Amino acid sequence: MIHLFLADGFEEIEALATLDVLRRCGLVVKTISCMGTRTVMGAHNIPVLADEIFRGGDYAESDALILPGGMPGAKNLLDHEGLRKALVAQNERGALVAAICAAPMVLGQHGILAGHKATCYPGFEQMLTDAEHLTDYVVEDGNVITGKGPAAAVDFGFAIASRFVSAAKVAEVRSGMLFA
Repeated sequence: MIHLFLADGFEEIEALATLDVLRRCGLVVKTISCMGTRTVMGAHNIPVLADEIFRGGDYAESDALILPGGMPGAKNLLDHEGLRKALVAQNERGALVAAICAAPMVLGQHGILAGHKATCYPGFEQMLTDAEHLTDYVVEDGNVITGKGPAAAVDFGFAIASRFVSAAKVAEVRSGMLFA
């Protein structure tokens, strides 16, 4: 099971493109609201109905925890104590954590990027505490995947999917979506 966390002000394309790619690849992904209600408002005023509301401790068996960017969505994720605990525990057990755009700052501020290479939306580099900042669209380093921003959303999704499905499946989905 993969969990994708949403907070008011999230970047819709990063959340939904990633979710779409993962589900097309046959992965089970649940969207989790960090706002106390299933309806979460995107940065561009698009409401999204999350599958579930955040419940502490329910993510210890997660295969991946994913954070879309956007502001103030990434800041809302950063301020969520239950999510902090889940991310730290996920990282400590070496399981996948992924964040795109402004959201790598969440990983950076919680010590998860220490010693890793990472990318983020321009202007958030200083929040990647103890990480080596790269300007690539998607950076994979160990159990951490980071994406630069909205234009990287589909590639970010495929990078995550590649951890769980075959290269042939990724190629099939890419082809079906008309990606070269």
